[in-house]
Amino acid sequence: MKKVLMAVSMSLAFGAAQAADIVDTAKSAGNFNTLVTAIEAAGLVDTLKGPGPFTVFAPTDKAFAKIPKAKLDALLKDKAALTKVLTYHVVPGKVMAADVKPGAVKSVEGSALTVSMMGNKVRLDKATVVQTDIAADNGVIHVIDTVVMPK
Repeated sequence: MKKVLMAVSMSLAFGAAQAADIVDTAKSAGNFNTLVTAIEAAGLVDTLKGPGPFTVFAPTDKAFAKIPKAKLDALLKDKAALTKVLTYHVVPGKVMAADVKPGAVKSVEGSALTVSMMGNKVRLDKATVVQTDIAADNGVIHVIDTVVMPK
C-alpha cells in the first residue's frame, strides 16, 4: 500500500509540474475566450492539444471585439472559413520571441505572414505582438492585438 501511495503522489507531483497544452494554456489565461470558442467551433481542439510543436499568434478577446459582431458571428458558423483564419495564426515549430526575424513566415494555413518591426514592437501583418513567450508543453503563444486575415 505504501508503494502505491508513493507512486500516486509521485505521478501527481510530476503531472502538476508539466505545462499545459496550447488550448488549456489559452483557457486558463482568461483573455482568449473568443479564441477558444473559435478553436472549438472549427474542430481544432485535438490538433492544438497534439504534440506540435506550434507557435500560436493568439488574438485576445479585445482583438476579436474589433470585428463587427455580424461578421464574427458569420465566421464562427462557417467552419471552413473559420479554420482558414485560425490556422493562419499558427506557425509550425516553437518560435520564441528571440528567434523572430522580419520577413515572411509560412503559416499552417499555407499563406505567408509578414513579420516586421515598428520601433521596438514586432508586427504580424497588421497586428502588434503585445506579449511573448507564453510557454505550453506543445509550443508557445504570442499575444496579438488584432485578428489577422489570410490574403
